[in-house]
Amino acid sequence: MVSQVLSWLAYSLDAAEGNLGFMVWNTFLAVIPFVLSLWVFRGRGSQARKLSWWIGSAMCLAFLPNAPYVLTDIIHLIHDIRQGHSVWTITLILVPQYILFMAIGMEAYVGTLLNFGHYLKKAGRPNWILPSELIIHSLTALGIYLGRFLRFNSWDLVTRPGTVGLSIINQLTDKQPLLVMVITFVVIAVLYWLLKQVTLALVVYWRLRKQLPGLLLTYHDSNP
Repeated sequence: MVSQVLSWLAYSLDAAEGNLGFMVWNTFLAVIPFVLSLWVFRGRGSQARKLSWWIGSAMCLAFLPNAPYVLTDIIHLIHDIRQGHSVWTITLILVPQYILFMAIGMEAYVGTLLNFGHYLKKAGRPNWILPSELIIHSLTALGIYLGRFLRFNSWDLVTRPGTVGLSIINQLTDKQPLLVMVITFVVIAVLYWLLKQVTLALVVYWRLRKQLPGLLLTYHDSNP
């Protein structure tokens, strides 16, 4: 019995290891915009709109579609299922692996937009947050389509801007690509809103937890 379990575990981990190549790379790309947002929207870069700030913001926006792009990697899970892996391997190993992978990507997206919202609040433009989020969702949906179906990447905006621009015009005038983008926009917007609430709740919980000892101490001192 033990040998069978160990054999299954080794086989399952080997199947999961086969996904690490694209998962590690796509996770790296997903985290880039979040790291940039920490500097341009919360760090020293947010204190003045210098040339470096504009370059950093442009790079953050260019790389941002890579974060929710991980959702489209569900096609690899479908491929894994078709490989004939056992139900237990798929349920206990592969599905949790994909959930963690996609959660990291989406959380990087949420964190980036929260940092941008923080910047807008500090700039006295809190009413710009929702319109900005919707615009970014739209651009992200476009970026995901260009990446998944036309195989462009973020650097093509710099190295092949003309080709990318022409492709965008062609895709936006075609009904089928436009429908795919609309569906992608809805999925991103819904997941973003849900994860945003969870993230903000966790932030509030963490802050209250850090303040709780001090509050209890103050209460104790005032009520001997």
